Amino acid sequence: MPPEDVYGAEPFLPSRGGLPALRRAAAGCRGCPLYRDATQTVFGAGSGDARVMFVGEQPGDQEDRQGKPFVGPAGRLLDRALADAGIDPSDAYVTNAVKHFKFTRAEPRKRRIHKAPSLREMTACGPWLAAELALVEPELIVVLGATAGKALLGSGFKVTQVRGTVLEEEIHGRPERLLPTVHPSSVLRADDRDAAYQGLVTDLEVAARILK
Repeated sequence: MPPEDVYGAEPFLPSRGGLPALRRAAAGCRGCPLYRDATQTVFGAGSGDARVMFVGEQPGDQEDRQGKPFVGPAGRLLDRALADAGIDPSDAYVTNAVKHFKFTRAEPRKRRIHKAPSLREMTACGPWLAAELALVEPELIVVLGATAGKALLGSGFKVTQVRGTVLEEEIHGRPERLLPTVHPSSVLRADDRDAAYQGLVTDLEVAARILK
């Protein structure tokens, strides 16, 4: 077992096996302090042959409780947007840049409030995402929000500058095509939800055209 002061997921990655082996290993990850307060690791889900991979920030409250990505309000909104954009969910693999829920509480026993992961935490969790990408080999990575973009493309990433456009970048030593857009949770927080939702669907329609 790696020592307690390890900061990074590398020692926990399995030496062989596909996504099931990776998921089992991730359940025991202690590569950063986030595991201490989270209920469980929330690993990616979907087909190992998925043509498109959706990468979000981190699990939310419901994801942390259920152990599955994108099962809360933002996930339900994403499912609706995929249907409206014409993307088959069976062609998709969904995951997050960080696999444990980071949160704060205003008071003990109060609702857990999402807190953005730090760059160090994103870097520590990066080997899991790199391994998922290497195994799934998607044709397209849809980057959901600023944190996922920073995890994949660096700290200078700004989703507002490149959303809806296809980027060709080297990610973890592999050439990849990426399509950045907003995270579904930002739609739920928007003053004009209808306009924000339509913007998300429009971006996803670009992804649908690529996949066709």
